[in-house]
Amino acid sequence: MGGQRDVQNDAASANSVSGGGFHAPVVQAGAFNGGVHTYYGASPHTGLPPVTDWPRLDAADPIAFGVRPTRKFADEATLPPYVARDGDALLERRMSAAAEAGGLVLVTGEPLSGKSRTAWVGMLANLPGTTRLLAPAAGTDLRGLPLVLRGRGEQPCVIWLDELEGHLGEHGLTPALLADLARLRVPVIATMSDEAYDAHRFGEQVRARVLVGVGAVELTRVWTEAELRRLAGALDEDRRLADASLWCEDADIAAFLAVGPELWDEWWRARRPNAHPHGHLLVRVAMDLARCGTDDTPVPSSVLREACGLYDEGAAQASRESFEDAVAWASKARHGVAGMLLRGTEPETWRALPALHREAAAHPDAPPVPLGLWLRAMEVVSGNRDLQEVVVDSAQSELEGEADGRPEVGLVLGRLYEATGQDQYAEEWFRHSADAGGVEAAGVVGQVLASRGDVVEALPYLERAAEAGNRYAQGLLVRELVVRAVFWLDRGVVGGSRAAADFRGRLRELIKALPDTVEE
Repeated sequence: MGGQRDVQNDAASANSVSGGGFHAPVVQAGAFNGGVHTYYGASPHTGLPPVTDWPRLDAADPIAFGVRPTRKFADEATLPPYVARDGDALLERRMSAAAEAGGLVLVTGEPLSGKSRTAWVGMLANLPGTTRLLAPAAGTDLRGLPLVLRGRGEQPCVIWLDELEGHLGEHGLTPALLADLARLRVPVIATMSDEAYDAHRFGEQVRARVLVGVGAVELTRVWTEAELRRLAGALDEDRRLADASLWCEDADIAAFLAVGPELWDEWWRARRPNAHPHGHLLVRVAMDLARCGTDDTPVPSSVLREACGLYDEGAAQASRESFEDAVAWASKARHGVAGMLLRGTEPETWRALPALHREAAAHPDAPPVPLGLWLRAMEVVSGNRDLQEVVVDSAQSELEGEADGRPEVGLVLGRLYEATGQDQYAEEWFRHSADAGGVEAAGVVGQVLASRGDVVEALPYLERAAEAGNRYAQGLLVRELVVRAVFWLDRGVVGGSRAAADFRGRLRELIKALPDTVEE
């Protein structure tokens, strides 16, 4: 009897549901008819912060939320002024609609096409600055998001999902969650690469459903003529835009602006002995040649290899890595754009990626160009008069302020002016170097003065060069001293000196025996 009563009691207290069902904790309370709903004080799924902890849109740092930085020095703004893209009008319409009724706004494009910047600017233009912004990390469980949002009151909110593919899946953005957010009038602003969009939109069905019916605003990495015209109108506002307009290849503006800092950081760290010291040095040679004014002139591999010897400590480190391995590392494409070294038009020639050498030219911590490389730069552009003058102008700008007390600087400037046929400037810089103690320049100045007949002025320069072991200066000095001696002996003969007459005769015979040139 007792056992029967226990069975009856168990049956009476067992739950059953008819006309509805759910998956959640329940209370043992017998039979229920109709649907069953259970409410919770907190969601078991969410670790999301309350809306009051979300940052305001007008105070959020775009770089912290996925917008790639460009270089910034001195008092420049963190990002250059935004240049309108062709898809902005469509993006504005979709942003405006999402601000009113919720929904997903998606910007797609190739890597470094400017997706995040365009989407961010669209948010700022179409949502109130007081809007609260949530940007969850990839893989964050978003199932509790509607519950968090229901407690926001009238506070406008937006969900920012940069690289949307990291937020798809059963615990991420699903069609059901997107519908809940739309009912709550909360827009979702997202970006996605073309490759990721194609893989998810036309691939596995569950993830594809989120993208069904969502027309993407498409960006191209290569800017259109209309976009380039708008860029031209903004050049005076920011030097980074001016650099991009002047140096960017294939109108890949956004990539140019974004890739420079990325590659600079990678290149700089590669100098370590256990990284790629030889590759680092090859890239530096190519960058420095471009800084000298060779621009995009292809540089033979042999010049890159030989010029490494001008870098002292760097050359010693470079021996740890083969030339072939160094070139392979330096030319490997990064960020889907290009390598640090680009192949030239001729076999076995290279040049620095313009975005990288412009980064070097503007970077306050960029190492100085070795003096000897300016002469190599002139060799690289030999035969191109315009670029030769660019090299000279660049050297003048970079080196003139360093010339006082440094004879080696004046010597290089003299050689550069000499190579372009500007003899007057060349002589001035050779003399500047010689007067500062430069021995090589002293021999050059002495020769120039002697060739003009300014023997008295030439002798001190020739003597200094001769004492330093300059054999050409030694021979020229002997000739000029003999000629000078004959001059004074002639004066003595006129005065009646027999000794002067004797010495003059012997010296004249010696002069006849000297070769036409004293160069050995």
